[in-house]
Amino acid sequence: MPAENSAPTLNGLHYFAEGWRLVRLPGIRRYVIVPLLVNILLLGGAFIWLFKRLGQWIPDLMSHIPDWLQWLSYLLWPLSVISIVLVFSYFFSTVANWIAAPFCGLLAEQLEGRLTGKPLPDSGWVAMFKDIPRIMKRELQKLGYYLPRAIGLLLLYFVPGFGQTVAPVLWFLFSAWMLSIQYCDYPFDNHKVSFHQMRNALRQHKTANMQFGAMVSLFTMIPILNLAIMPVAVCGATAMWVDRYRTQHARH
Repeated sequence: MPAENSAPTLNGLHYFAEGWRLVRLPGIRRYVIVPLLVNILLLGGAFIWLFKRLGQWIPDLMSHIPDWLQWLSYLLWPLSVISIVLVFSYFFSTVANWIAAPFCGLLAEQLEGRLTGKPLPDSGWVAMFKDIPRIMKRELQKLGYYLPRAIGLLLLYFVPGFGQTVAPVLWFLFSAWMLSIQYCDYPFDNHKVSFHQMRNALRQHKTANMQFGAMVSLFTMIPILNLAIMPVAVCGATAMWVDRYRTQHARH
């Protein structure tokens, strides 16, 4: 890992790539198994179902386009597909993260100890199960932050023309930010940093975090690769925590 004073020069793309390397470290791989299985079963099954339904949903969505915009249908059709896949992939990855949250926190905890040589106190499987109520409360905080903004963006899809062109771009940017929050929150929460403090810390490096979240969002939409994205994103976010935030925010 790079020294902390060099960390600000590293962007979100670096940490995303780093996640793919760290997830394969000996001693870390056993903590990857449960998040990986949850992602494969839930996200894999969900995408199989989605691709069977797209043939019905796309014509229904395109029917909302006014006649004067029909000449743009060649552009709006792929944007509609991307919009549905974006919303769908984020929704089911969020559900998967809810189910696997305690195990993702444990993975972040063990990887941080490996990267720093300073294991967290009270770490391990027993401590993880004791922390499940607190972890679930944290997931509810993220849901409360996400839902009002997501509902507002989804309503934009029903605005003729504007909804089919601008809303997909806004949704992608919002998903990138939320995925950065989702995965960076695991190491922050392991140190009992409040959700509000965590968001403020991420905003200080918003470009890098948006880059990281955008890469996670893109790979969440790619079949096969999306099955491994959860543990990879946890590892990449943990590397970012160690480099950028740990000195200021760690409580151990």
